[in-house]
Amino acid sequence: MGERVAVVGSGYVGSVVAACLAHVGNAVVAVESDRGRLEQLASGQAPFHEPGLDRLLRQTLDDGSLRFTDDFGLAMDESDIVFVCVGTPPGPTGNPDMSAMQSVAQLIARHLRRHHIIVTKSTVPIGTGYWLGAMIEDLAGTTDADGLFSLVSNPEFLQEGSAVQDYLHPDRVVLGSDDPAAIRRVAEVYRPILEQKIPGDVGGRDPVPLLQARMTTAEMIKYASNAFLATKISFANEVARLCDYVGADVTEVTAGMGLDVRIGGRFLNAGLGWGGSCFGKDLAALVGTAAEYGYQPPLLQATMSVNNLQRQAVVAELLRQLKTLRGSRICLLGLAFKPGTDDLRDSPALDVALRLAERGAFVTAYDPMVTVVPDGHDIRIMPDPQRAATGADAVVVATEWPQFLALDMTSLADVMRGDVFYDCRNVFDPGAVARAGLRYVGIGRPPVRHPVTSVLDASGPDAAGQLQGPRASVVAVATDAPVSSIS
Repeated sequence: MGERVAVVGSGYVGSVVAACLAHVGNAVVAVESDRGRLEQLASGQAPFHEPGLDRLLRQTLDDGSLRFTDDFGLAMDESDIVFVCVGTPPGPTGNPDMSAMQSVAQLIARHLRRHHIIVTKSTVPIGTGYWLGAMIEDLAGTTDADGLFSLVSNPEFLQEGSAVQDYLHPDRVVLGSDDPAAIRRVAEVYRPILEQKIPGDVGGRDPVPLLQARMTTAEMIKYASNAFLATKISFANEVARLCDYVGADVTEVTAGMGLDVRIGGRFLNAGLGWGGSCFGKDLAALVGTAAEYGYQPPLLQATMSVNNLQRQAVVAELLRQLKTLRGSRICLLGLAFKPGTDDLRDSPALDVALRLAERGAFVTAYDPMVTVVPDGHDIRIMPDPQRAATGADAVVVATEWPQFLALDMTSLADVMRGDVFYDCRNVFDPGAVARAGLRYVGIGRPPVRHPVTSVLDASGPDAAGQLQGPRASVVAVATDAPVSSIS
C-alpha cells in the first residue's frame, strides 16, 4: 500500500506529479484553487498538451487513486506527505516570484494538526527550504519544527513533451533534507519508480539511482543541471557561428563531438537556441544568487548572451537574404518552443516572429499544436503548411516538429513567391531542398554546391523533444546503431 499524498498546485508540474504518484500506488489528493482548471482536471483533461497525461488522469481518477479539490484543509487531513508544486515565475528583476510559495506556507501553517512531511517540488532559489521552514514556524507560532513537520527538497527534471515518461522513468531521484527519516519516508513514495516496477510496464529497466543530500545541495543540483544543458546548446550555437566563418558544417562537427562518450550528443544541436519556462528562469536565478554573494559568473552570463544573440542573428540573416524585411512575406513552420508541446513561454520561434513583424514583415505561421498567439501580436496562424507558405518570400523552420520532414518540398516551392528555405533547426537534407528549387540556408552550414546525402536517425525526437536531423555521412561497420547525435 502506498503513502497518503497531497499535491499543492495542479499546473504543469503538479498535474504530472499527481497523476504519476497515483499511478504507482499512492493515494493522492491534488489541490487546485482555480475553479475552471479544477473542473477540467477533475474530468480527466489536462489544461495543456502533454502526451499521455490525459490517459493517466482518467485512469487514476476512475480507480479512485487520484482526486482533485480546492479544499486545502481536506487535503492536509487526508495526507501525510505534501508535495508543493506551485509556480515560481520570474519576477520583474528576473528572480523567481515567491508569492505563491508564501501563500502555501500560510495555508500549511493554518492547517497543521499533526506531523507532515513538506516536499518542495517547485524550482526555487537555493535556501528556499530553510526559508519555507522558518516561515511555517513563524506563522504557526512555534519553533518546534520537528514536532510539526519535516522538509524535503525533491527537484523535478521534467521535459515538456515527455514529462510523464520522465517522471516514471527518471535518470535519478534527488531527495535533500537534514532529516534522514523524512528522506526514507519520501523514498517509499518513489519505491515503484526507484525499482522500476511501474503498473502496466513490461519491465526490464534498471533501478533508478536515489541521491540523498542536504537540502541546499538538492536545490543546487536542479539549477546546475539546467544551466549545464543550456550551456551545451549555447556552445553549439557559438561553434555554428565559427563554422559559418570557416566553411565547416556544424551538424557534422557536433556529430563528431557527440560520438565522444565524455561529451555525448544530447543538447548539442545548433539552431534557434533554447527557450521554454525553465532554462532562462533558472539561469537568471542562479546568476542572481551569485550576485547576492558579489560574484559575477561569466560562463552563465555568456550562456544567456549567446542564446539571445542567436535569435537576432536569424533576423539578420533573413535581412541579408531578402535585402529588406519591410513588406516581405515570411512563413514560420513552428511556434512552440519545442515539439511535443503547445507552450509558447520564451519560445525562440515566437520571439523571431515578433522581431520580424516589428521590422515590417508580414508573418504567417503553422504549428501542429498552437492555434492562437497572445493578443496584440500581428501573426496570422494558418491551418496547414501549404497555406502558411503561400506567397512567402521565405520559409523558416522554427520548431522541429517531426511531421515537417514529410513536407513535399516541390509543392512548397510552387506556392511560394520567393525561394529562401531557412532551416533554423538543421533538420532538413540541404540537397533535397535544393533539388526542389529552393535556396537552402542553415545554421552553421555551408551553401549547397552539389546534392548532399545525409544520415537521418529514424528514432525521431529525443528525450529533449528535439528532432534528429542530417548529420555527417559515416561508414558504419558491423553495427545497426544510428550514428546521429542529438541536442
